[in-house]
Amino acid sequence: MDGETIDTRLLAELTEQSQDLDSDARRITKGALGEFAEEQGERRSGRRMGGMAAGLLGAGALLFGSARSASAASASANSTDVMALQTAASIENLAVSVYTTASGLSFIKSGNATVAAFIAKTITQHTAHAQAFNAALTQAGAATQSSPDPKYAAVVKAALPSIKAPGDVVSLAITLEDVAAQTYTKNVSQVSTSALRTLFGSIAPVEAQHRSVLLAVQALLAGNDADLIAIPTKPASLPAAAGSVGFPSSFYSTTSASPISEGAVS
Repeated sequence: MDGETIDTRLLAELTEQSQDLDSDARRITKGALGEFAEEQGERRSGRRMGGMAAGLLGAGALLFGSARSASAASASANSTDVMALQTAASIENLAVSVYTTASGLSFIKSGNATVAAFIAKTITQHTAHAQAFNAALTQAGAATQSSPDPKYAAVVKAALPSIKAPGDVVSLAITLEDVAAQTYTKNVSQVSTSALRTLFGSIAPVEAQHRSVLLAVQALLAGNDADLIAIPTKPASLPAAAGSVGFPSSFYSTTSASPISEGAVS
């Protein structure tokens, strides 16, 4: 792998931690989707009642000359919520595509099994996230998103010809995981229901941990010394950044979050 080495023991531990977090997130996500389905059921029930009210008010308008309308009672799915979900699904679709492409690269296939397992597990997790966002869209009666995020699809297309080694794959994946984590973190304050806030809030930490793992792997590749990047018996031998490289910020920034309209279905 062109001199790049990864300590499989540390990566295996990080992968296990990621799986644990994802397991917790899936449980929370499932609950959020159930709550959102109930909210949408209540919304649809409200629309039916609103339609009846509109008919009654329409009749009243004819009788009394009233200009009032009951259209407000006929609420539809919040457009901001729909676009946020569609954009999130598009980011997940792109992540699945990138990791799937990475898994087929010769230097990944011929590398160690731990790295391949990490990529395979991450594909599974991103696939589940895309399904969750699209499930919410279906519950809202909105169009699902099967296409990749257009902005970052262009970034990936431009980067693919220059990918020659694992470090290149890691760098690209870090960009995608970071934008996903930032976007979903920001979405928590943008969507209109508690269920959707929970949905975005449960998936954002998984993407943030993917990035954290990848930042650690990036440092291991750059260090090129398996003895130093192992879980050591001599902590003083580690580089100064070993304990913090995966967590460069105290609070997760949202300055690079994608706008909710970026991957919306037109």
